[in-house]
Amino acid sequence: MMDTPIADFVRAYDKSRTARLHMPGHKGRGPLGCERWDITEIAGADALYEAEGIIARSEANAGGLFGSDRTFYSTEGSSQCIRAMLYLALQHRPAGTPPVIAAARNVHKAYVYAAALLDFETVWLWPEADSPLCGCPVSPETLERTLSALDAPPAAVYLTSPDYLGGMADIAALAAVCHRHGTLLAVDNAHGAYLHWLGRHPLDLGADLCCDSAHKTLPVLTGGAYLHVGKDAPAALWRDGKAALALFGSTSPSYLTLASLDLCNRRLAEGYGAELRRCVRDLDGLRRTLRDRGWQVLPGTDPLRLTLAAPEGLTGLELADRLRRGGVECEYADPEFTVLMATPDNAPEDLDRVAEALGENTAPPSRRLPLPPARGERVCSVRQALFAPHRTVAAAESLGRVCGAPTVACPPAIPIAVSGERIGPEALALFAHYGVETVDILE
Repeated sequence: MMDTPIADFVRAYDKSRTARLHMPGHKGRGPLGCERWDITEIAGADALYEAEGIIARSEANAGGLFGSDRTFYSTEGSSQCIRAMLYLALQHRPAGTPPVIAAARNVHKAYVYAAALLDFETVWLWPEADSPLCGCPVSPETLERTLSALDAPPAAVYLTSPDYLGGMADIAALAAVCHRHGTLLAVDNAHGAYLHWLGRHPLDLGADLCCDSAHKTLPVLTGGAYLHVGKDAPAALWRDGKAALALFGSTSPSYLTLASLDLCNRRLAEGYGAELRRCVRDLDGLRRTLRDRGWQVLPGTDPLRLTLAAPEGLTGLELADRLRRGGVECEYADPEFTVLMATPDNAPEDLDRVAEALGENTAPPSRRLPLPPARGERVCSVRQALFAPHRTVAAAESLGRVCGAPTVACPPAIPIAVSGERIGPEALALFAHYGVETVDILE
């Protein structure tokens, strides 16, 4: 049986009835009932960013499960890990090369904030065909052309896979292109921590750096995440991994979250693969049922996501309301799509509720085309824009102004206009489409 050193320590400390003359202030008592397991970095509890004891042992367990060279814990989600892996890529880029990342445009806003903090430039990778805001499929051919046109390899190529609609990049082919050009592949796999148990995790397919939001698809408390370093990645990446996370993380990590990451290891080691495959089969069955009832279910999504395209006369937001009235809360909805996420911890009746709430659809598929992504003119760097004076204006009045801080909904937290870009007509159309009412601009 896999050991759970963090959880064991916390439980033992609670049973010891030690007088808690240390942080946190609740002293192990409180209305939630979990306060007794919420501790700080006391003797024996190890320290997240200088881990040598129970946290190091637990992270080693996780690394063994994921097949990484090293796996590091985060209690501040993938946002912390995104900043850390970009820092690692930039710190260890070839001598004499500029601080540049090549990134698919559908980045999370955490990427934009990292660009401000680390002061790097981005070469954007754009979709070859019409694609909604959440998606940015990048082909190996597009990546090859982009990297070949650069004077020097970027510090890394950065992809989001799965994206918010469930689209998955061809990681193996894209990793091969990166490595031929002497650069790293870093993947925001926030929604795909479970994919290793299906042989489809970015680490399995050649990624060098990868972050997972464990809490999104695994039985982990909110904020629990992993930063993985691939087995074939340069050793310097794992040697500096803790320092990179410490640069962007609180010195007061949540031990409740750490304990949940620790306990998740045992769950993953003891039959999780079978549970996951059963859940995937059940979700495939729901997809077939919905297609038979006239609903358009997006093909090719990640296995635990069900993405519905709203038919003619309905929006994804209206479908979300229909589901809500039937006792189902979805993950995300916008004018075109409704996204549901399942895990092995969903009961079969949860999926039955989805089919019951949606019923039959007789409307034809929507003829709406996705709005094109906004290719804004770069006026200044992200760092210059985010640290300059700003003011907020109505989105409809922002044409021609320079974007300050990105204004986005979360989810999906994907910027329409990136800081430092001039706002053009394409961005204005997207603001109106997604209900963005105000925009932050430079003075």
